[in-house]
Amino acid sequence: MSSARPTVYVTRRLPEPAMRLLAETCLVSLWDEVERPVPRDKFLRGVASAEGLLSLLTERVDAEVLAAAPRLRVVANMAVGYDNIDVAACTARGVLVTNTPDVLTETTADLAWALMLAAARRIVEGQRMIEAGAWGPWHPLQMVGVDVYGATLGVVGAGRIGGAVLRRGRGFAMRLLYHNRHPAPALEAATGAVYRPFEDLLRESDFVVVTAPLTPATRGMLGAREFALMRDTAVFVNVARGPLVREDELVAALRAGRPRAAGLDVFEREPIGPEHPLLSLPNCVCVPHIGSATLTTRTRMATLAAENLVAALTGRPLLTPVNLTELAALGRGAPSWERGATDR
Repeated sequence: MSSARPTVYVTRRLPEPAMRLLAETCLVSLWDEVERPVPRDKFLRGVASAEGLLSLLTERVDAEVLAAAPRLRVVANMAVGYDNIDVAACTARGVLVTNTPDVLTETTADLAWALMLAAARRIVEGQRMIEAGAWGPWHPLQMVGVDVYGATLGVVGAGRIGGAVLRRGRGFAMRLLYHNRHPAPALEAATGAVYRPFEDLLRESDFVVVTAPLTPATRGMLGAREFALMRDTAVFVNVARGPLVREDELVAALRAGRPRAAGLDVFEREPIGPEHPLLSLPNCVCVPHIGSATLTTRTRMATLAAENLVAALTGRPLLTPVNLTELAALGRGAPSWERGATDR
């Protein structure tokens, strides 16, 4: 490899197509483990000479990282969300930030529906009953759940994933509601969904699915007051970010039976352990942040992050920039750093 190649630091081994793409253009330094995140001290040493960083949600990219990496030009986050990155600090330093939207939309919407169905029909609880040898003779109220077909689905957050969740609801003949910061006419036209104020959506929905981003305004947006507004037959699902929910208040609400059940892919602090109180509740289905976890989708995410990284370091148009407009306003964006024609 020529020393003229830009240097990049990758915080976890990625699917082979992404690693190959990076190696073709860059000098790659890698935390070469699949499961264990890079320790903070090793992370800071790893980025010290890097011009590009490909990060995961497990890495906090903040002022300390930027100070340790004076040559850094781009942070490519392998996720849709980027609440692990101090975007304002990156912008102030002239560092580009990119993410990986769209490629995981349908996969995450599939998981939201898997959680809806599993919680509504008590799938996990039923398996535990069999495993415990507690499956007795059939009776009319044995393991009764709630219907999905023809019910009311309320989605909080009208982005790509929220829209995909709503589209699936049409196949179940559901009444579709959504809440967003602003009404979304295109979403309404595509799905037939109707805008509702937040509290009205909570009161009217049989299924409440959260797909909103984590921001200072949305952090802790669902707690005791909001759960008390839900129906006692409602199912609550979160496939967005754990800190949107005040978790201890959700535990209390589920114990009280309002909402009736929950399906969770995300938690306030991850990973959770087997002693977590949510796991003791028969009416809560918990999975370990697997919204995008199919081989095809994870490969696409990694490849898109790698493509963004290479594009930024070689002066080609970015595919999915986060702070390009802000950098341009500060006069920090190079003319070639513009949204590419293949914007996803």
